[in-house]
Amino acid sequence: MKVFVTREIPQPGLDLLRKEFDVEVNPYDRVMTKKELMKAVQGKDGLLCLLTDPVDRDVIYAEPNLKMIASYAVGYDNIDVGSATQRGIPVSNTPGVLTDTTAELAWALLFAVARRIVEGDGFTRAGKFTGWAPMLMLGQDFTNKTLGIIGAGRIGTAVAVKSKGFNMSVLYTDEQNNELLDRELHAKKVPLSELLNKSDFVSIHVPLTKQTHHLIGEQELQMMKRTAILINTARGPIVDEQALVKALKEQRIFGAGLDVYEHEPLIAKNLLALNNVVLQPHTGSGTFETRTKMALMAAENLIAGLQGSIPPNCINKEVFTKKGFKG
Repeated sequence: MKVFVTREIPQPGLDLLRKEFDVEVNPYDRVMTKKELMKAVQGKDGLLCLLTDPVDRDVIYAEPNLKMIASYAVGYDNIDVGSATQRGIPVSNTPGVLTDTTAELAWALLFAVARRIVEGDGFTRAGKFTGWAPMLMLGQDFTNKTLGIIGAGRIGTAVAVKSKGFNMSVLYTDEQNNELLDRELHAKKVPLSELLNKSDFVSIHVPLTKQTHHLIGEQELQMMKRTAILINTARGPIVDEQALVKALKEQRIFGAGLDVYEHEPLIAKNLLALNNVVLQPHTGSGTFETRTKMALMAAENLIAGLQGSIPPNCINKEVFTKKGFKG
């Protein structure tokens, strides 16, 4: 069998795939265009893709014998899962393995914004530091503050649990009660409006869906405290980027930390010009250990699917009711 990998991934993942299949990897160190991807998938049995790849209906139907799609990410909003399911193609992701790593980045962004780390680094490097001053580069405290978690799934829960050392109060929004947070942190499940109104720090951890697109817009930003900080390590379009720029420029909130962007990889120029926002190049899972674990998990999913078994992290298991598959 032949598989196509849309970008070079850590070597252990490729080695695992090459033990089983004929593997072709995108030779360019960039995201492939849709046209390139449609051509590359032809003649392939399996596809290992990234969250940056537009795996839509056209790509899925470009190769009649495509049997499996493995995503090298926990999110899969870039994949037309419905079309894949119609064709009987299993789709998998890499959940769990990147939970703590992404949660750690959320905290890194929170620290950086609250204590103005990036701004202070630039200030110091520019030779502007002339000595300690009582009003120099004032930021925000963490201890005894309120942390708001929008989406208390794996990553949101991990972010909340890490607040314990700061004796923070935790509020969260989710479709269900989070027993771990309720028990361990005495957290409180509240409506979004209450969370925004009461939280000192707001961290976003919901998937991108039609319902969560622009979940945080101008109205929601106005609900936040002027001293509040917004962190987004989920998906860019969950936040109305222009509304956020306006809120930051007008100092209606203290600051923001972003790892994702509405029109990624493009970033609004007026966002780049602001000092009260810290910008990361989508590195939520970006550690040596985690990216390697993701590569191995994606490879294991792909191998299982192409061998006719249910991948460990299959997100559309209903395809296995179709003829030709076994559980």
